[in-house]
Amino acid sequence: MKVRVEISNEYVEPHAVIYTDKMTDEIQHVIDIFGMSESPIIAMKDEDDLVILQPKDIYMVRVENGDTIIYGMQQKYYSKKRLYEIGQQLGKQFMQISKSTLINLSYMEGVEPGFSGTLLLKMKNGCKDYVSRTYLPEFKKYLGL
Repeated sequence: MKVRVEISNEYVEPHAVIYTDKMTDEIQHVIDIFGMSESPIIAMKDEDDLVILQPKDIYMVRVENGDTIIYGMQQKYYSKKRLYEIGQQLGKQFMQISKSTLINLSYMEGVEPGFSGTLLLKMKNGCKDYVSRTYLPEFKKYLGL
């Protein structure tokens, strides 16, 4: 891959342009790296306070009885955002495992067989949830199964 850097006072913010004839894994990797430069933050309520979390502080996001709950190591927070909105903010280190749950792939502790072909996923903070059959193929692919 050829790389060219231009330095000039006319550029206020750095930006990158990729010229290619097709999308490849190498190009996607470069896009992912450049996309990581801005670390997203998630704002939510903790009782009466507004709390700002980094994705690395989030273990699991789950919708329970219509409430979006974000689980940290020992605390849980409530957000007014929908699950898909939070998923868009969090990025590739998170995976949806059911209609109502997103997990941080970095904090998986173990997986056990569940009922009807599902898997029970255990997180390092003690949270558990089932990987539904709809999301199971992608999850198994991530695990290399």
